[in-house]
Amino acid sequence: MAVPEKSTSNNAQVSSTGYKQELKRSLTFWDLLIYGLVFMVPIAPFGIYGSVAQGSNGMVALAYLIGMVGMIFTALSYARMSEAFPIAGSVYSYAQRGINESVGFIAGWLILLDYIFVPALLYLVSAAALHDIVPEIPLLVWLVIFIGINTVVNVVGIEFTAKANKIIVVLELIVLAVFVVTGIVAIVQGVNGAEFTFKPLYDADNFSMSVVMGAVSIAVLSFLGFDAISTLAEESKGGSKAVGRAIIFSLLVVGLLFIIQTWVAALIWPDYTTFENADVAFYQIAEIAGGTWLKWTTILATALAWGIADALVAQAAISRILYSMARDRKLPKFLSKIHPKFKTPYASTLVVAVISLIVTAFFSSKINSLASVVNFGALSAFLFLHASVVIYFIKKQKSKDYVRHLVLPLIGFAVIGYVWINLDPLSKKLGFIWLAIGIVYLILLKVFKKDTSLDLEE
Repeated sequence: MAVPEKSTSNNAQVSSTGYKQELKRSLTFWDLLIYGLVFMVPIAPFGIYGSVAQGSNGMVALAYLIGMVGMIFTALSYARMSEAFPIAGSVYSYAQRGINESVGFIAGWLILLDYIFVPALLYLVSAAALHDIVPEIPLLVWLVIFIGINTVVNVVGIEFTAKANKIIVVLELIVLAVFVVTGIVAIVQGVNGAEFTFKPLYDADNFSMSVVMGAVSIAVLSFLGFDAISTLAEESKGGSKAVGRAIIFSLLVVGLLFIIQTWVAALIWPDYTTFENADVAFYQIAEIAGGTWLKWTTILATALAWGIADALVAQAAISRILYSMARDRKLPKFLSKIHPKFKTPYASTLVVAVISLIVTAFFSSKINSLASVVNFGALSAFLFLHASVVIYFIKKQKSKDYVRHLVLPLIGFAVIGYVWINLDPLSKKLGFIWLAIGIVYLILLKVFKKDTSLDLEE
């Protein structure tokens, strides 16, 4: 059977970076796009709507709009680096080859903090939600079910994962469409005093840039996940630009969905100061709009979207990061093992499953602490990403495209830096502890394994 010309070109690009093409190339642009949508979860605002609404003085749609615009700059930096280095390591590989090996390791170490713990966080939140609905089933049982299903799917192959993603994203979009349509009908009927207004997007009487940006620091975390598309670069058959396009388009699509659903919710419950419990505010709004059936539908959809869909793609992403770092001998070599039949990094996938089970057991009553760790890792890695674009293209490649390779990444760095500064103290404390461990590990790696350096082209 003849090898498609584009696949041959992709494999040649991987070979040019010093690696062998081991993972199976089977993902189209649409597979990558759907992967990003599933990771970000089209219905993500369901779970944090109350906090964002209160934090933005009711301008929740504006918070998500600003968040989307801000993250676009990070998406553009991912697009630039994924074109230059179409390999599986994401920000680890980009910083490694864009700056140097040591910085690459630190960037990879920080993104591990995000990707390793995010599946555990998703499993824990979803299991807790279902345990509340069916208390007869222990929390541990839900965790084992979620972790078991996702591990099997990811080991069987990325094609299987892609097919599961399509089913999942369709179901999420159906639930979202039902809520939006039901909500619009409720607004037209004036349920709960609802009426159409632009206040969720801009309310002159309550607008304050500092207040809105504080809410953006919460809302922007709903967008985390678009970057994981870059971890599938060695499994994409759409060319070096397919990953970048998928990253940007997935961010725009999910951002639009976030704005629509939060705007509708804000109109149904105009007074954001009267939420009985901000953590479940969206479900109360769903009940007002459509009744008890819609409330439970949105609750179950949120639990399953995070516990199965989001965690599924998160596990796939982190297994690729571990695989990439292990083949560079920066992590134990066995993590780079590829399944002989399915062509997936099965050893890394199984390790992530075990870690998730351990972490969920430890953080079962400390969900906020776990979320803080995830946020620090992701945003810190994004800062390294933007720096990599500038250093690689402007300094090393002597690029004269100052808009794409200097101005845009600097804006992205400033936006992410602002959000990073506004992270809570616990997030920074736990994050710096993780960073210190990584620095010590890197020093030991250099002392005892001096043969781990790679021949990286300038």
